Amino acid sequence: MRGQRSLLLGPARLCLRLLLLLGYRRRCPPLLRGLVQRWRYGKVCLRSLLYNSFGGSDTAVDAAFEPIYWLVDNVIRWCGVVFVVLVIVLTSSIVAIAYLCVLPLILRTYSVPRLCWHFFYSHWNLILIVFHYYQAITTPPGYPPQGRNDIATVSICKKCIYPKPARTHHCSICNRCVLKMDHHCHLLPPSSKLPTNLGPSFLSSVALALGALTIWHAVLISRGETSIERHINKKERRRLQAKGRVFRNHYNYGCLDNWKVFLGVDTGRHWLTRVLLPSSHLPHGNGMSWDPPPWVTAHSASVMAV
Repeated sequence: MRGQRSLLLGPARLCLRLLLLLGYRRRCPPLLRGLVQRWRYGKVCLRSLLYNSFGGSDTAVDAAFEPIYWLVDNVIRWCGVVFVVLVIVLTSSIVAIAYLCVLPLILRTYSVPRLCWHFFYSHWNLILIVFHYYQAITTPPGYPPQGRNDIATVSICKKCIYPKPARTHHCSICNRCVLKMDHHCHLLPPSSKLPTNLGPSFLSSVALALGALTIWHAVLISRGETSIERHINKKERRRLQAKGRVFRNHYNYGCLDNWKVFLGVDTGRHWLTRVLLPSSHLPHGNGMSWDPPPWVTAHSASVMAV
């Protein structure tokens, strides 16, 4: 089959090349020269219409699956509302069951020291769960400014057509770019995000139910990465490894310092006021420039992950 196609297309291509070659010569008929010029002009026009500096295979796939993305995003947006209601209902039901059924049994069977410890720990955990979840659903994730500014950017968002600072990504649920975007948590309403300084705190409070997810977030925090940056850094690490170079995360300050940045621990007393007790402190930095904290001593220049 391929041999027959080559036999049929071979003479046609040869004739086309001869016509183009004659079109370049001045001795050819004016009609033929005009046809060749129009053919070349048409090719240039077609290429100019299809040219896109952001184009590529990924852009073509995104365009082809755009209806599916739209359907999934709208379904997930409404699922977020349902999940928020379920979280509130389940948490309230667990608290009601604990007070109505478990507490009378504990009062009859536990000793006084054990009863005091159980009462203190359970209410401390309940306060952390309610406080962190309330902060997570009411704290805005942070959006890059859309006016003119002097903030260094790394690329242009193909959806918003606005400059993106480092660690900023477009959220299809919110339909806008989000500073240091991790992922859109379906346990939060569409107008909120799982803030990197509040979300895993809530997850840590319910670690028994979400143990694997809590461990995964702990690994990411120790590496100074978000879930999106994990995939980006993995691709960048392979690309540089093929060139014989070593990739280093620009935002990785070391395991202990990464946890200090995440928890907002600037001084020793912050372990009590910001970690063990409920705190609404803001995360380090402004979300657009990522200079290391002043108390981070060892920080080497390296390749920046965007």
